[in-house]
Amino acid sequence: MRYSADWMSLVDDRVLEYIREHGSGSPKKMQEKGKIRYSPQYVAERCRVLAEYGLLTHLGNGVYVITEQGEQYLDGELDTQELTTENEE
Repeated sequence: MRYSADWMSLVDDRVLEYIREHGSGSPKKMQEKGKIRYSPQYVAERCRVLAEYGLLTHLGNGVYVITEQGEQYLDGELDTQELTTENEE
């Protein structure tokens, strides 16, 4: 069972799943080739949030990879409610 934080949205799980399956991804590619039916702009916004909380790493040029914490969340081993951003610390 996954433990989603109140700051997360429904698309976040799909983004993390896509990136884990494909190794990396950009919002445009996720929208075009994945089953993520949100605009690339919204997916990019969610990727930035996921990166702020340490679930993704931004490699540049809009490409993201999943972190160990992102993997732990998908495996049900991490409660994302406990995560903070640098601004919250």
